[in-house]
Amino acid sequence: MEDWEQRRTSFGGVAADYALLRPGYPADAVAFLLGSRPLRVLDLGAGTGLLTDVLLAAGHEVVAVDLSAPMLDQLRARLPQVSAATGGAEAIPLPDADVDAVVAGQAAHWFDPAPAAAELRRVLRPGGVVGLVWNTRDERVPWVRALGELLAAEARDHEADQGVVDRFAVELPAAVQVHDSGTVQHVTPEQVVRGIGTRSYVATMDDAGRDRFLGSVRALLATHPDTRGRDVLELPYTTRAYRLALR
Repeated sequence: MEDWEQRRTSFGGVAADYALLRPGYPADAVAFLLGSRPLRVLDLGAGTGLLTDVLLAAGHEVVAVDLSAPMLDQLRARLPQVSAATGGAEAIPLPDADVDAVVAGQAAHWFDPAPAAAELRRVLRPGGVVGLVWNTRDERVPWVRALGELLAAEARDHEADQGVVDRFAVELPAAVQVHDSGTVQHVTPEQVVRGIGTRSYVATMDDAGRDRFLGSVRALLATHPDTRGRDVLELPYTTRAYRLALR
C-alpha cells in the first residue's frame, strides 16, 4: 500500500515532461463517452490536462481535479480558462450534484473504488455518466513490443485492466459500454526515453537506478532494426474508453 501511494503521488517531479511527452486522447473517445451536447464535466486525475484539451475542443465546460499541485500548475499555464483544484477521487472538492459527467484519463487505476464511487455519485447530477479511458502502447508493432518486454518487469501491470472498470461498475453501480480507437505520437528516440521517465515506476527509482533503466531503453532504440538510426518514430497507442451509465 505504501508503494502504491508513493507511485500515485510521484508525478509532480516529472510534470513538465509529462505535459510534453505523454500522448493525448482521440476525439472519438470523448464523443463516445459524452455525446455531442455540451456538458459540465469533471476531469478527475486531470494531471497536466491532456484529456482536458479534448474535452474543451468538444465544447464542454471542464473543472479539473488532481492530487498533484505541480501537475495542475502545468494545466493552469496552458489552460487558464479551466477551473482547477487539488484533490483526490476519494474526497472530491466539489459540491453535491455539480457536474453532468466525470471522466478520468489514465488515472482510475489510482483510485480506491469504494470511496471513489461514493464520491462520484455525490458530485454527479441525475442521469450522469462516468467515463474511464486509457492509452496503451500498441505492441502489435515489433519495436513497441520489444520496448514493452523491456519495461514489463518494472511496470508490474501498473496500468489499468478490466478489473478496475469491473470494480467501479459494481460499486457505483453502472452499466458499461466500451469503445476502441487509437492515437499515434511522432517522437524522437530521446523523447521516447524521457516519456518512459514520467512513468510512476521510473519516477520513484533512485537516481542511479533510473539512469541505468533509461539507459537500457536508449540502447534498445539505438539497436533495434526498426528504430536504429531514425530521427523520428511513430509510437502507436490503442485507446479503450469505458462509459459507465449509473443505474
